[in-house]
Amino acid sequence: QVQLVESGGGLVQPGGSLRLSCTASGFSTSTYAMSWFRQAPGKERELVAGITALGNNINYSDSVKGRFTVSRDNAKNSVYLQMNSLKPEDTAVYYCNALNYDSHTPKFNTHWGQGTQVTVSS
Repeated sequence: QVQLVESGGGLVQPGGSLRLSCTASGFSTSTYAMSWFRQAPGKERELVAGITALGNNINYSDSVKGRFTVSRDNAKNSVYLQMNSLKPEDTAVYYCNALNYDSHTPKFNTHWGQGTQVTVSS
């Protein structure tokens, strides 16, 4: 069964840190670009950070650049998001996404996790 499971969310004070993890099962992440999205109440889901399959290309949204770091460990079928200097506006449900293109089919394959809540509040 294909599955992405996020963990590491919680309640943290402004200025604090959290590390999110996302572990895949049922497929290998080594051929997938992995991304973190977030969705705050009443807002659309937005891309936070993305990393290519080999980890050689990384991008961040302007709102988190310099504070968040995305990384991956293909041996562990996992991707991580280190979040530092957290702000109340970072409060959202954070989702993990896996995306690749299968040239044999041809089609895009994408998988989503169920999300983990991050709340930044004093």
